[in-house]
Amino acid sequence: MRAEKLEETDHRMIEELFPIWKVVPDETRALAEGWIQVFLAEKSFEACGDLDEVTHEMRLAIAAPACLLIAHRPQDYYERLKSILVYPVAFKSRDDRDGSETVRLGESWGTGSVVLAWQSVRQGDANPQDGLNVVLHEFAHQIDQADGAADGVPEFELLEDYGRWSQAFAPAYKAFCERVEQGKRSVLDDYGAESPAEFFAVATETFFERARGMKREEPDVYREMARFYQMDPASWGRVPSH
Repeated sequence: MRAEKLEETDHRMIEELFPIWKVVPDETRALAEGWIQVFLAEKSFEACGDLDEVTHEMRLAIAAPACLLIAHRPQDYYERLKSILVYPVAFKSRDDRDGSETVRLGESWGTGSVVLAWQSVRQGDANPQDGLNVVLHEFAHQIDQADGAADGVPEFELLEDYGRWSQAFAPAYKAFCERVEQGKRSVLDDYGAESPAEFFAVATETFFERARGMKREEPDVYREMARFYQMDPASWGRVPSH
């Protein structure tokens, strides 16, 4: 199935929905498209709330960024993921610990589901330079959770990679939290200060959408992200505006 190419209409639809696709290198795009075929065939998309159906357009808008993350890392294919639940807009989520409810744009569950608000998916995909993309964010959580822990440390094959990752991320996260507490802005969204897991997810959004700024402000984190995802978005062309 991965050898099958996307239909030309799907190519055009992805480029329209997810403009970053236009500047992704050919080799990376070809690998990601192979995973899109598998993703669409294997994952269940479920309409929730007042959403009538998850259309083919919606499925592509979710599959493209999700599969871009794993284009060069087939070992990270979302094997545990069974279903993507799609709401039309932001949805309420109940905290199992205290019963409180919060309004969410997306969630990633280690039990095999990702929950997304279509309005946020559409906005995040269509604005490729704001550093905010709910699909990249939630699927980064899926990658993080693959080893059973949501701790901001994805699974590596070599022990030395964990050490290198920690040396880059631990001090960067500490400094970032201090900046957020002081009200200082950075290339990373403030939500990354919530936890190491959120820092990794926010860093992933930023890596793909504001790569040059991230490479300039957080060179050590950028280097490890580039090594992990095996991509260098800072070297890609600028996404043409609509």
